[in-house]
Amino acid sequence: MKTEDLKNIMSMAWRFWRTTRQAFGECLKLAWRNFNLKRRMASEVVRFYFRKIDGSLREAWGTLRSDIVPAISGDNSRRKNETVQAYFDTEKNEWRCFKMLNLAVIY
Repeated sequence: MKTEDLKNIMSMAWRFWRTTRQAFGECLKLAWRNFNLKRRMASEVVRFYFRKIDGSLREAWGTLRSDIVPAISGDNSRRKNETVQAYFDTEKNEWRCFKMLNLAVIY
């Protein structure tokens, strides 16, 4: 575990707390869950669930592995949204995203 990783987890937890005003412990658990998901998606296809805008749960199979993900065309000059996690959906073969606050379960 790198110091930079811990810094990112804590800043994500504080961002969640400022948005929701839930107990900080819950925000920290959610930040760890998001960190672990991103780390696992870098090396494998992961099954996870997140809550959609309408309140229903969506099952997703996603990855960030470079050998599975297609090459990205165009420039990468767009500003990154820190509240959204992008992933490659292996069922639809498309890029998708979800709000990090809505991550429910990782398998």
